[in-house]
Amino acid sequence: MLRSLQVRDLAIIDEVEVGFGPGLNVVTGETGAGKSILIDALSLVLGARASAAEVVRTGALQAEITAIFEVDDDPLRRARFEEAGVAWEPELIVRRIVGSDKTGGRSRAYLNGRMVSLQQLTALTAGLADVTSQHDQQTLTDPGTHLNLLDASGVLEAQRAKVAAAWAAMHDASAKLERVLRDLRGRADREDLLRYQVKEIDDLGLTPGCEERWVAERDRLRHAVKLSAGAQGAVEVLYDRDGAVLEALGSVAESLRKLSDVDPGLKGPAELVDQAYTLVEEAARELNRYGRGVHADPERLAELEDLLVKLGKVKRKYGATVDEVVAFGQRAREELSNLVHGEAKVAALEAEVEAARGRASEAARALSVARRAAAGKLGAAISAELASLGMGGARVVVDVAHVTPGSHDLVVDGARFLPTGIDKVEFLIAANRGEDPRPLRKIASGGELSRALLAVKRVLTDVGPRTFYVFDEVDTGVGGAIAEVIGQKIKQVALKNQVLCITHLAQIAVYGDQHFIVEKRAVGERTASSVRPLSEAERLQEIARMLGGIRVTDRTREAAEEMLKAAHAM
Repeated sequence: MLRSLQVRDLAIIDEVEVGFGPGLNVVTGETGAGKSILIDALSLVLGARASAAEVVRTGALQAEITAIFEVDDDPLRRARFEEAGVAWEPELIVRRIVGSDKTGGRSRAYLNGRMVSLQQLTALTAGLADVTSQHDQQTLTDPGTHLNLLDASGVLEAQRAKVAAAWAAMHDASAKLERVLRDLRGRADREDLLRYQVKEIDDLGLTPGCEERWVAERDRLRHAVKLSAGAQGAVEVLYDRDGAVLEALGSVAESLRKLSDVDPGLKGPAELVDQAYTLVEEAARELNRYGRGVHADPERLAELEDLLVKLGKVKRKYGATVDEVVAFGQRAREELSNLVHGEAKVAALEAEVEAARGRASEAARALSVARRAAAGKLGAAISAELASLGMGGARVVVDVAHVTPGSHDLVVDGARFLPTGIDKVEFLIAANRGEDPRPLRKIASGGELSRALLAVKRVLTDVGPRTFYVFDEVDTGVGGAIAEVIGQKIKQVALKNQVLCITHLAQIAVYGDQHFIVEKRAVGERTASSVRPLSEAERLQEIARMLGGIRVTDRTREAAEEMLKAAHAM
């Protein structure tokens, strides 16, 4: 939902800030007052390209537009924000600055305070607003949205999920088969290489931590004589020779025990000396065992040196660590198995692919049939809406066709098979009786396009995503009863969505939940537009003006009051 739009130095607007509410927000005003500048501002803040000469108010250095949206939690949009490094908040602040020619016409954009490129701005704000105007690109004129809308209208999401699962299964089976076939190509040379690589790694008998153990053992063998002599020398000092440390400690311990009988205060030191004696005695035994166990072994040393040299070679070839080398060996062993048992695997995988293809084909065909049935109903419903909007000769066709496959695509029934199925969908319209249906985006008349898109949105209100709809020039070329119907249709769309509608017809304006007026005034030698909400009394006066023109009479006020009451009772 759009909470507010702040515009500064854009065209003939010097500075305005408009706070929008839920439901239908109506904007009216005299012709030329600048009503459509609000639409231009919204388009700019959502990524439209701008010409500095046409956008920036004369004499200003830059135009600045800030929009504040309340956004529902959307995992896909949140992921795109996080990927772009933009903070995700329930309140989204979008700011766009367009410099004048004096400043080089440089454009800048910000999302939640972070500068983004124009391309990022367009991508990250896509779907926040759907603008219906002959001057703007429309979300609903993009065929890329039509498939989702058809599936939603026909309640086909479960079938579509089944197709997506079947596509994934077929894709995985095909990928497995392709890997085995790829392994089998150039089999002889590849098999010899793999056998050599597996043997080279297996011969080392690599296990977790083996390199560290080999290095420690090698270093111990390299210094075996020195280590043995050192240990034995320590044993001699501690235990073997006359006056050894243990002998001296034993004498001291005995003396302190006798003295502690005289003075119990010496019991503590006596116990500590006893503990020292025990520790030194244990150390002497350990050193004696160590000294007898360490001995030179030239053959084992040579073996370890050779192992470490070979390990260095395989690490240079297959990985920086032992774990990486072992993993490489496992992959090579699996590939070798594919080669050795390839023919049997190919046959099994081909059967698996065919089975998956059969299930996928069945699911895709069923979804395609369901889509064609739903397309007929949706086209008829939109056509009926167009008739009520004064386009009785118009006809909408929801065209469902197969996607043309490429040379490397998965194919079902001659169509490219995607996770969404085998169909592409486009809304086509024949605006007048006898014409061939054409894509919505090719409708030349702005009024016809606006009413066509209004009809689509009205039918899809219950199934399409909640969004912020903007209608500009939707009332072009209509009046009377048709204008009243258009107002009712827009009001129905606004029951579940926020809507902004710029209109010059009282029959539409009376349905607004909030009513704003755009006024143009002279300020010195300049012209400026302002936007403000109307009170109930002011709104009655504005509706009367729209009905009666410059001269507002009691009769037009009565008519305006009656129209407002009828609209509020809807």
